[in-house]
Amino acid sequence: MGHRRLPKKSGIRLTIALFAALIAFAQLLVMYSAPALAQERRTLFDVLFGGKKIERTERTAPTRNSGTQRTSNVVRVPEPEAVDKQENARVILVVGDFLADGLAEGLVTAYAQSPGIRIVSITSGSSGLVRDDYYDWPAAIGPIIEEQKPSLVIVMVGSNDRQQLLVEGSREKVRSAKWTEEYGARAGRLVKEIRDRGLPLFWVGLPSFKSSSMSNDMLAFNDVFRGVVEGAGGQFIDIWDGFVDENGAFSSVGPDMNGQRVRLRGSDGINLTRDGKRKVAFYVERPLNRLLGSAAGAGVASLGLEPLTPLDIAPEEIPEITRTSPVALGGAELDGGDSLLGAAGTQLRREPRTPGEKLSMEGIAPPPREGRADNFSAPPYAAVPGAPTDATETTTSINR
Repeated sequence: MGHRRLPKKSGIRLTIALFAALIAFAQLLVMYSAPALAQERRTLFDVLFGGKKIERTERTAPTRNSGTQRTSNVVRVPEPEAVDKQENARVILVVGDFLADGLAEGLVTAYAQSPGIRIVSITSGSSGLVRDDYYDWPAAIGPIIEEQKPSLVIVMVGSNDRQQLLVEGSREKVRSAKWTEEYGARAGRLVKEIRDRGLPLFWVGLPSFKSSSMSNDMLAFNDVFRGVVEGAGGQFIDIWDGFVDENGAFSSVGPDMNGQRVRLRGSDGINLTRDGKRKVAFYVERPLNRLLGSAAGAGVASLGLEPLTPLDIAPEEIPEITRTSPVALGGAELDGGDSLLGAAGTQLRREPRTPGEKLSMEGIAPPPREGRADNFSAPPYAAVPGAPTDATETTTSINR
């Protein structure tokens, strides 16, 4: 008995069904091989029947008004390789909160190739000078110094201190007169514990933050720190201008230590990025190198056994660090900062100096630049031909 032939229409349907199954199989194959396809581009024909792989290249974009090509990535300087430290390397002790931890990370990078310098970080991220029931820095610093035997101490603390403070059984609001007095006393006790041991002290100021009220408080805290530290013979290092723009407003991006525009702060406007940490460390390097001398050099064969001389650099002799554009104040308002620095209950120790301080403390914006959009000065009228030579010249301008 011969084979039964299928009707012509059934054969067509079977062919269509097979083709549809093949398409479905190809779709499943593409879906499950997505990670591989993310690295290499292949056509459907290549997936089904094989073919040459096309290597993925870095995406480039043409520069404006130019036919040349450039990559969108920031050119980064490779991290230096760390070298072995000398047995008697100078110990630089960094203490404080989460910002101090970032500073220490930046200093580790800065002195990676200096065998005579060892950075030791002992920080508590949520600590400060207000909640001494959580962590008491004036009480803790003595045992830390005895254990680590540093040649110099660097303090960076205060970013967590926007809290009420218990003074003589009463809870005082942030930056009230009693709050400021007690806060300065606690900072003074910490400074005294360090200086009484004959150690040089660097106190790194706080940067601006995304919240305008928080930034105002940081300016006030910095004034307290500056007075206490310099009064005890320590050195206050002001980093404020490194993290604000040219108008004194917070900016999350800005030039790094090499002049490249990078992100300095996280999306929360609080935490430092890797570049931000390195930039804070950059502010400390110059005065630190001046004090450490040859110990900070790369390739030092050995160090003498003599201790570092006490810090005797007067504040006015501190080398000026080249200012770079810094991190615009917006975001959720936090507690305790509904007035500008200088409100009732806060005594200012000095007049504002930088554009950022003038903007925050007095509300005075920098003067407009000629040719910029905020310069509303009208140009003087042109002289009229044939006018008397002894006529009085007049100029007009729009009141600003």
